Amino acid sequence: MGIVGAYALPHPPLAIPDVGRGEERGIAATIDGYRAVAEHIAALKPETIVVVSPHSIMYSDYLHISPGMYAAGDMGRFGAPQVRIEKDYDVGFVRKLEELVQRAGIMAGTEGERDPSLDHGVLVPLYFVEQLYTDYELVRCGISGLPLLDHYRFGECIAQAADELGRDVAIIASGDLSHKLREEGPYGFDPAGPEYDARIEHVFATGGFDDLFHFGESLCDDAAECGHRSFVVMAGALDGRAVKPRLLSHEGPFGVGYATAIFEPGEDDSTRCFAHAYIEYEQERLAQMRLDESPYVKIARLSLEGNILGTPQEELRRSIFGVLIAADKEVSDHLLKTRAGAFVSIHEHGALRGCIGTIAPTQPSLADEIVENAISASTRDPRFDPIGADEFADLEISVDVLGDPEPISGLDELDVKRYGVIVTCGGRRGLLLPDLDGVDTPEKQVDIARRKAGIGPNEVIELERFEVTRFH
Repeated sequence: MGIVGAYALPHPPLAIPDVGRGEERGIAATIDGYRAVAEHIAALKPETIVVVSPHSIMYSDYLHISPGMYAAGDMGRFGAPQVRIEKDYDVGFVRKLEELVQRAGIMAGTEGERDPSLDHGVLVPLYFVEQLYTDYELVRCGISGLPLLDHYRFGECIAQAADELGRDVAIIASGDLSHKLREEGPYGFDPAGPEYDARIEHVFATGGFDDLFHFGESLCDDAAECGHRSFVVMAGALDGRAVKPRLLSHEGPFGVGYATAIFEPGEDDSTRCFAHAYIEYEQERLAQMRLDESPYVKIARLSLEGNILGTPQEELRRSIFGVLIAADKEVSDHLLKTRAGAFVSIHEHGALRGCIGTIAPTQPSLADEIVENAISASTRDPRFDPIGADEFADLEISVDVLGDPEPISGLDELDVKRYGVIVTCGGRRGLLLPDLDGVDTPEKQVDIARRKAGIGPNEVIELERFEVTRFH
């Protein structure tokens, strides 16, 4: 009972003959992988199949579990409406999973479904399973913008639900690899594409799921992958168990990486509790970073922690003064005698947790600017709930001190690594800092800054650039 099989499968619509119309022959190894997985599942006869799809309902801060008694979907948007699957949902499993994620404090559940029909991330893998085995109920889950650790813990809850219900459950992590493997592909080429695929291929071949935590958001974004979080959920469902991995195929003839793999769960294995190991790794890394933390960041950290804990203002001022006294005179003078705009950015487990700043100075000194913006970033960023004291150990803070903005005449004067940008239209202004993950062109930089200010793509804008000094 419990998780009896786990599988990583891609979801190219052309893998289905009625859609591919012969093109599927170009991914013959992938088709063979689908068939091997279908045979494996048919031999196990699971009562429930959980499919984690990146094309299901997706939110930035919530993992969606599909509700209802049943669902159906077809490949009509890919020109094959005759390819249709209708499955009953395992309602009892969904109810138990909701109970467990709530108990674990994971932002997940069945609220907010916008489209009940099965997406192609579910339909393509199940098309091949259905050729050999149909006697199962379905659970469909999505992914989110939450940290990878939350996805892993979500997978742990899936395994716990299977155990507590006494169900034989198979889990399919639906996801393509990089979409940037070839220049002639639909998404072009990026060196991160082959790098991402090679690393995932190694993970699948060895079962080294711990490495999934260490790819980095920049690599995943640059590679334009879509399956990483699905794979992390699957890894969580196998937490603490020995795994026999079998990489069946990996290919990318159309510029998109497709991999198929089987992971056979075995006995309990305490060396494979990867969430616990990752938390320990992060705590050690952050502790080491704080030993070398710059005074700018120390002031930000003291301010946000003191504000959240309700530290008396006089005590907080003494702590900040202690940082200034311990700093070099040049640094201390810069903090006390300079006025400048500053941004405070907070990350938790690699995901943004808060970021607020000022374009121009609003406080008597740079130190005061950092204090105010650290408090705002941790408690007043409208995109996030206020940070709690239980999160302090996991926070990574950076401070960007802005140079004076200078007008520019066009995008050719921008360098996304060196300069931030300010976009102005009337009284609306949008700012984007330089050297951000996933922002690799001036066009993208300006577009994001536009949208932040609510400026339409056809409105006339003025551009300014600025440099920053970033402190970690």
